[in-house]
Amino acid sequence: MTAVPAAQAQLDGFAASAAPAAFRHPQANRELRLQGALVAYALVRARRRSIGFVVSADGLAVRAPMGATLSSIEAALQTKADWIVRKLAQSQVRQQRQAHVRIDWCDGAVLPYLGAPLQLRLVAGEPLTGTLQSDAAPAVLRIGLPSHASAAQLRDTVQAWLMRQAQAHFTQRLNHFAPLLGVQWRSLRLSSAQTRWGSAKSDGSIRLNWRLLHYRPAIIDYVVAHELAHLREMNHSAAFWRTVASVVPEHAVLRRSLRDEPAPRWND
Repeated sequence: MTAVPAAQAQLDGFAASAAPAAFRHPQANRELRLQGALVAYALVRARRRSIGFVVSADGLAVRAPMGATLSSIEAALQTKADWIVRKLAQSQVRQQRQAHVRIDWCDGAVLPYLGAPLQLRLVAGEPLTGTLQSDAAPAVLRIGLPSHASAAQLRDTVQAWLMRQAQAHFTQRLNHFAPLLGVQWRSLRLSSAQTRWGSAKSDGSIRLNWRLLHYRPAIIDYVVAHELAHLREMNHSAAFWRTVASVVPEHAVLRRSLRDEPAPRWND
């Protein structure tokens, strides 16, 4: 379930490969050719001084000043054409990989847990809440459901187990990093957001996505430290990143791993 060298090479090598024929934002209202690719983008006018570009899973969104002409906007896009097409291509690859990272909810299914495979076994007489057998290879989660249990029953049971593990694991890591950063957190809530891994408020409340339990501990530590660092710097300034680096020096590598390694889809 984690990124493999070939997949990462595919991402990194897109700049030198032929661009796909087209990229289309769902709210596209303009289009032009960049580096040979047809790019349909969402143009939004706003009270701002410069033209801004955002490449997301949806595609390219452009925010431009009210008075900017279309020719000046397209000229700005052309100056960034290589970067835009490369990022759009990388996003497309990630989405294609994400589409294949699904869990087959049945006895014997495998999902990532703390960066390693975890096999699900339906075993009559076991606690419904699940028992982890970590000395097996791969590790096994034994669940007291009948073999004819529905996919939804199994998914919901495993999700409940993962959320309990997440609450305990995140609490332990918050308690580890908070004194190192000189901050104090007040509360922890688990999130099920699709695109956001965590958030922090100035009152010390932290939200962390329980799906982080799919990733290896070092990546989880990066997200925990990231949110705690916001209790000192409520921004993403240079001072903020220095704060994160003080406890997680390899944060840039871990951040890329979190971005490039898709977590399983749960609600197809």
